[in-house]
Amino acid sequence: MRSASREVADSFITAWLAANSNGTVDTLDVWSTELPEFDGYALGAKYAALEGRERTSQEVEVWEAITALADRFRNAQLIVFSVPMWNFGIPYRLKHLIDVVSQKDLLFTFDERGLQGLLTGVKGVTISARGAELGAFAEHQGAYMSTWYEMVGITEHHDIVVEKTLYGSEVDSKSRAAGRDAALGLAQRLKV
Repeated sequence: MRSASREVADSFITAWLAANSNGTVDTLDVWSTELPEFDGYALGAKYAALEGRERTSQEVEVWEAITALADRFRNAQLIVFSVPMWNFGIPYRLKHLIDVVSQKDLLFTFDERGLQGLLTGVKGVTISARGAELGAFAEHQGAYMSTWYEMVGITEHHDIVVEKTLYGSEVDSKSRAAGRDAALGLAQRLKV
């Protein structure tokens, strides 16, 4: 498998299901899932709610699609992200998904007290892969995901990082094995 993050995420999920016999998995592949464009109708639907006006039929239709995607997050007890590094950040399709579902009254709300996430009680795991060892100066994957977790109310979240996947097959294999070991250990400890 080319994707180190996906390989380690698959290992985590398999181990987590073995340790949590009542667990279920809902896989959302950002590359094959049709994601609504966040364009005129979606923006209109978002601002209709903020402005207190009734949505048009086109806005209702797109908001129902956005809500259906957000419901997959709201129905989860544990959210696992497989995140390969793209240009020091996350893949554009994952960013697109996060932009679509991260809406007021779907995954968070706000008032005079500030921002409140609505996914309280949900746990998160991010499995990131990087071709090189970059250090803190270029660490935007975990930082972005941590910010998102906190914004939506997920206060317990864990990171597993697989680095040096482009340093040759021997180093890549060792990095993946260390990632799988970390994933297996976390999966056995993480209860929902």
